[in-house]
Amino acid sequence: MAMMLQGSIVGVILLLVMLLLILFLILIACKPWRFFSSLSSPSRTLKVDELARPLVLDDANARDQGNEITRSDNVVLDVVSDKIEELSVGETFRCLSSTGRLAEVQKHARQEDQGPSLKSDLKNDLLQQFVPKVIADQRSCLSLEVISGPSRGLRCSVQSTSASRLPLTLGRVSSDLLLKDSEVSGKHAVINWNADKNNWELIDMGSLNGTLLNSQPISHPDSGSRHCGDPVELSNGDIITLGTTSNVHVHVTSKSESQTPFSVGMASDPMALRRGGKKLAMEDVCYYQWPLPGIPQFGAFGICDGHGGVAAAKSASKMLPEKVASILSDSLVRERILLQCDASDVLRVVFSQTEADMNNYYEGCAATLLLVWADSDESFFAQCANVGDAACVMNVDGKQIKMTEDHRVSSYSERLRLNETGEPLRDGETRLHGLNLARMLGDKFLKQQEPRFSSEPYVSEAVHVKQASSAFALLASDGFWDVISVKKAVQLVMQAKERDSGDGENAAEKVANILLTEAKTLRTKDNTSIVFLDFDRKFRISCKVDS
Repeated sequence: MAMMLQGSIVGVILLLVMLLLILFLILIACKPWRFFSSLSSPSRTLKVDELARPLVLDDANARDQGNEITRSDNVVLDVVSDKIEELSVGETFRCLSSTGRLAEVQKHARQEDQGPSLKSDLKNDLLQQFVPKVIADQRSCLSLEVISGPSRGLRCSVQSTSASRLPLTLGRVSSDLLLKDSEVSGKHAVINWNADKNNWELIDMGSLNGTLLNSQPISHPDSGSRHCGDPVELSNGDIITLGTTSNVHVHVTSKSESQTPFSVGMASDPMALRRGGKKLAMEDVCYYQWPLPGIPQFGAFGICDGHGGVAAAKSASKMLPEKVASILSDSLVRERILLQCDASDVLRVVFSQTEADMNNYYEGCAATLLLVWADSDESFFAQCANVGDAACVMNVDGKQIKMTEDHRVSSYSERLRLNETGEPLRDGETRLHGLNLARMLGDKFLKQQEPRFSSEPYVSEAVHVKQASSAFALLASDGFWDVISVKKAVQLVMQAKERDSGDGENAAEKVANILLTEAKTLRTKDNTSIVFLDFDRKFRISCKVDS
């Protein structure tokens, strides 16, 4: 009996020991003392939308749990993310790797003391790392012009923001820059925008005859592999050589979106395959500058259509905006234009100075210059001057306004002028010394032989484009106007704008290319160039100048 009682006692003791052991293990696993520690110094949970505010670091024992940040001295910082990819508050943020931030904080914690200075340094580090960084919105425009080879004169352009048009392809088949050159491969090379490096890059696509950039090969080292080459950065003024004969000039302009307060598009084509099979050299030159260098609120847009060669057109297209900028550098001149809403005197002086400085004796050009400026109310004024037959028309709230005068020998206005010289043209005569133009820039030799030639421009009235107006301006060389009337051109513009009403990014460029395509369809026989300005309200950006 005693032995049975003794055995029962031993069993109870063993049971109690086991229960105590189990209780001890439970305490170790659950760590209930954390609750009391957190009450004395609670951790703070910050959501993503609070990260831009200063972080207050409290002393606490830190642990590495989930997405808590572990520090050996004091802080528990719990960042609760509500889908990082949905961060969008009208700014672009550059997000750093969270593991990189953790490693950096831990590194500081190991290397420094745990004193007040450490807390201050870590606090500043965390602020710098967690506050989102704003990336400036930069736009870059890439323009290509074929300067030699069978497709000489061909141009195309694209903006870095035009994702749907990138990459830009160069080749002989179904390419953005279509080169009719037997030495160019079907898909010869591509150009793309590298958003990480903010630059344009050229890649050879394994072409048979190779690609050169500024005379240096960029093709894959194994010439027979047909493998793509490495990306090579493009810069303004570079020359791309495809094969051996086709050279392409690169023009890169980078500017913030706010610099151009309206939408601008350009398009041109030499129309080399005209009827009869005779190839045409490209003698048109388009240009625009907004704002003019050092002249805020003023811009120049124009087309120079050369004859006898392209040299005169190139000279005039360079000099005209330079002369405008030089004259407008005088603040009194600018103030007078803004006050009187008229720049006719300036435009006449610009043409006179350009003609005087041109040294083109056997080449000349028609020239059209549209000067645009913004007033203090953020509305615009546009005034045009021209010699020759590259015309400009504006449409403001449905009203068509002719901004130029036709200076062909056969035009009514020029026949009247020639009659006033005392030496009128004979009946049926449509040319003067072999030219169909009576006004032009350059052609110094002919002007010495024939005083009836003139470089005096026609200057239009200034057109006011109010802030609430819907308006556009269309400049085009005679190759366009030979096959498309002003009425038809306005209809095409309105149809194109209505069709692409939701795409403001490069809408003006699309309109310019639609007009160019129509001229091709109608088989124009001359070089064709187009500059299109859209003053539509939805494309406008503030152009006020801080005082």
